Amino acid sequence: MSKKKAFALRINEETFRAIEKWAADEFRSTNGQIEWILQQGLKSAKRLPKKKEGD
Repeated sequence: MSKKKAFALRINEETFRAIEKWAADEFRSTNGQIEWILQQGLKSAKRLPKKKEGD
């Protein structure tokens, strides 16, 4: 399993509320929703890191 890195994220309240609602609609945590959004953005931009053996 890959390690997770913690960091502070500053985001405006309206955007955060929209992500919270979207997360609730998708039965995800807000953090999980943000991770999903980032993964989709990386995938769309073809910037996902290559998987290593054993991942």
